[in-house]
Amino acid sequence: MQHMHMRHSGDGSALEIVLPAVALLVCAGAYLVLVHRARRRNPVRAWSLWRCVCFLTGLCLLGVALLPPLAPFAHSDFRGHMAQHLLVGMYAPLALVLGAPVTLLLRALPASRARRLTRVLHSRAAGLPAQPVVALLLSTGSLAVLYFTPLYDFAMAHPAGHWLLHAHFLLSGCLFAHAVAGPDPAPRRLGVRARLICLGCAIAAHSVMAQLMYGGFWADVHAPIPEVRGGAEIMYYGGDIAELLLAAALVATWRPERRTRPTPAASAPASCDPAGA
Repeated sequence: MQHMHMRHSGDGSALEIVLPAVALLVCAGAYLVLVHRARRRNPVRAWSLWRCVCFLTGLCLLGVALLPPLAPFAHSDFRGHMAQHLLVGMYAPLALVLGAPVTLLLRALPASRARRLTRVLHSRAAGLPAQPVVALLLSTGSLAVLYFTPLYDFAMAHPAGHWLLHAHFLLSGCLFAHAVAGPDPAPRRLGVRARLICLGCAIAAHSVMAQLMYGGFWADVHAPIPEVRGGAEIMYYGGDIAELLLAAALVATWRPERRTRPTPAASAPASCDPAGA
């Protein structure tokens, strides 16, 4: 296998550091501003500190993935790319989703705008990508296209393609984490069993792809064999840990359905009716 090195100019490297850092700081500031507005609009209903910690942790994980020393290493070594992929596509999305940014936005917006946003969120166009099966295809299914076709080498050879990969990993990872265990409102959300089945499919797919990649079967990644095998190991073990965390989040955010029980007053006539004896 042939090793691919990506070389960028000094200005390009500086922009690749400055732009992600600025974007992450803006996201953190926007989230904290929304927290302040939500508390001001409803002082009685305080926003959870745990949600803030989760969202800011997700941004920190993105910073680790997109900034030095990991980002330059990911440009020249497949193992670094795979570590970057796990952070951007699995670990950071779970933390960001647990921060419940949509719920926070609905609380911070004026009532009229919140109602308009709610209508958009309840539309079919918005609900379809958030279904677990669709999110599974977008997040996990796209990995087969990436690593078992020439797409990976093409994307790594073009900086724009590399950033498009990051955007895809992040958005599809957030969709899947939200579909499985997101605390934000989700109309027509599937039951816990269906979501666990989708999560199990994701675990199986990651495992199979990692093993095929490790064995050199059909993988189309131009990198030295030790790098490809190292990347496959990172995908195998790192993916399992991320999916176990997602399963734990599903259990933590799951609320059993409330079933109404007949009141004693309603059941008394039936039990005391002589005609029914």
